[in-house]
Amino acid sequence: MQHRKVILLGSTGSIGTQALDVVGRATLPDGSPRFTVTALSAGGGNLELLAEQAVHLRVLAVGIAADDAGPLRALLASRAAAAGLGEWMPEILTGPGASTAIAAWGAGTADAADVVLNGITGSIGLDPTLAALGTTAILALANKESLIVGGQLVKDAASPGQLVPVDSEHSALAQALRSGSAGEVEKLIVTASGGPFRGRSRAELAEVTPEQALRHPTWDMGPMVTTNSATLVNKGLEVIEAHLLFDVPLDRIEAVVHPQSVVHSMVQFTDGSTLAQCSPPDMRLPIALGLGWPERVPGAAQACDWTKAATWTFEPLDNAAFPAVELAKDAARRGGTCPAVYNAANEEAVHAFHAGTIAFLDIVDTIAQVLSEHTPDSQLTLQSVLDAETWARARANELLAARG
Repeated sequence: MQHRKVILLGSTGSIGTQALDVVGRATLPDGSPRFTVTALSAGGGNLELLAEQAVHLRVLAVGIAADDAGPLRALLASRAAAAGLGEWMPEILTGPGASTAIAAWGAGTADAADVVLNGITGSIGLDPTLAALGTTAILALANKESLIVGGQLVKDAASPGQLVPVDSEHSALAQALRSGSAGEVEKLIVTASGGPFRGRSRAELAEVTPEQALRHPTWDMGPMVTTNSATLVNKGLEVIEAHLLFDVPLDRIEAVVHPQSVVHSMVQFTDGSTLAQCSPPDMRLPIALGLGWPERVPGAAQACDWTKAATWTFEPLDNAAFPAVELAKDAARRGGTCPAVYNAANEEAVHAFHAGTIAFLDIVDTIAQVLSEHTPDSQLTLQSVLDAETWARARANELLAARG
């Protein structure tokens, strides 16, 4: 167990704030901090929180997507003065490429990170993911979209053991897979809570509201991921992610509904044994494991209380009401830029849904329509991914405008 320097991308979001809770409580056996955060990045929508984090952690660098560093610099100076830090001021990076620069900040120097945690939401996390993989740091990946849209680009950029999943499902799979060889794996079972609309028919989903879609029964996440959980697009993305991370064919990856969200995923082996990773729903556990991998972080989250009676249930996925998972598998089978198109069309549709211009069912219907019109580029490059995303967003918005 050793001290690690950490770079945190997306520090003011759900993953970022929970990661900082883990960092603040984790210690080495001698009582010293197990992790030190050296650099942060955020979109810039919550500068007050970003400044508070930066001053509290005494970071060396901060990145924001905005072009103007003035407001953040003023907040940092004010908070630093209040904390008695005198002239302390971190390096400030600005603009759309700030998170990408922060991801590789200090590489090759004594300040180089041991771990980069990518907690950005959406495919904008692709460039930072590739930048982090260009260093010697472990990449703790909570930004599933960057792997999904980048596919083989990301896999080729990663050194053996460099890419560690932070999604609760993929962290569970990674843990269970340590119990057998690749040749002994029969099937990956990815669990889904079913979201707030579990059990509803397609007809019953027609009138649901954005407010209802954000009432996830077990997880506290941002609006995009929470909505994706309601449509089960998130589970579709996670099936693609599992396929890419663990090199298991899509027809051997199954999604199953588990409303209690205690069994985070399972691995079925060829001898009939199934291993499950179980814990109360708390993202701090997979975050901590990502930061400490392959070692665990004591006290990261509460364990199950085996002295209390509990019932866990499992249900098959209703593909008629929630076709997003099968649609994701089809996109992954077609390959190339199709997963990027799936993700980009979804992001635009979710924004339109929360703007009140389309209905809930229009989200996945729009993804399906955009995918049906897309001719994938099999030669995957960063530019082909970006071009496919640009086309998918434009086409999705055309369809969404017609639906609105």
